[in-house]
Amino acid sequence: MDIGAFLKKLHYFDKKFKLFINQNNDHLIVEYSELCGIIDDYSSFIINHDNQKQWNNLDQSIEILSIVENLRNNSSVCVQIMEKYRALVLSHEKEEITNYFLNIENCIEREFRGFQITSQSKVLLVGSGPFPITLLMIAERTGAEVFGIDIDDEAIQLGKHVVNKLGSHLSIQIDNKSVRELAVIKQISHIIFSSTVSYKYDILDQLYDLTNKDVLIAMRYGNGLKSLFNYPMQKVDETKWHIIEKIIHPQSVFEVILYQKVQ
Repeated sequence: MDIGAFLKKLHYFDKKFKLFINQNNDHLIVEYSELCGIIDDYSSFIINHDNQKQWNNLDQSIEILSIVENLRNNSSVCVQIMEKYRALVLSHEKEEITNYFLNIENCIEREFRGFQITSQSKVLLVGSGPFPITLLMIAERTGAEVFGIDIDDEAIQLGKHVVNKLGSHLSIQIDNKSVRELAVIKQISHIIFSSTVSYKYDILDQLYDLTNKDVLIAMRYGNGLKSLFNYPMQKVDETKWHIIEKIIHPQSVFEVILYQKVQ
C-alpha cells in the first residue's frame, strides 16, 4: 500500500465511523454486524506492520493531525455503540464475539502478567464502559474486589446489567463517580485506565495525592499508528510517578505502561 492508498483508507474509515455515529444519533437502526466488521477491519489495519511503515513516512501536517484526532474520537464512539449493543443483546441471544473483543480479551490476559492481582486486591477501572469485560475477567480469575467508573450514565446502567447477567456472584461495583468521589480510593491497590479515556493523564496526576503509596497503575495507550485508536502516552511528573514496565503488544490494539509512585 502506498501513501496515497493509505490516506484513502484513513478517509474511508473516518467516513464509515461518521455514518454509524449519525445513524445512532438519529435513532436509526445501526447495522451491528456491519459496525463489528468495520471495527475489526480497523483493528487489523492498526496492527498491520506494513501500515506502520506508511505511518512513519507520513508528513504530520495539520490535515493529517486533524484526521488522526477525528479517527481516534470517532472510532472510540463507535466502539461505545458496539459495546452498548452487545450489552443489550446479551439478554436474548447467543452473540458471536468479534475479533475486536477477542483482541481486547487477549490484551487483558497479557496485562495480568506484569500486574500481580490476588484475591486480596482492590482494582479500579477508569472508563469501564457498557460492556466491562476487564472487570469481569479480573473478578472471575482472581477473586479480587473490583470497581468501575465511567462518565456515561447509559454505559453505567448497561455495565450493571452485564455484571448482573454474567457476574452476579462476583464483587463488582460500577458508579458514575470521579476518582475524588470514590470512598475506597485509599484502599485501591491497582488502577487500570482504558485507552480511550482522553484525560487519563490529568486523572493520573490527581491520583498521586488520593491513593496509597503502593498503588500500581496500568495505563493503556497507543503511540504511532495505534494512536488512531487510543490516546498516546504522555510525559508524567517524574517527582510523582516512575515507569516500572512497558508491555508492548505487536498484535494488540493498545500497549500498556505500568507506573508506581516515586517513594
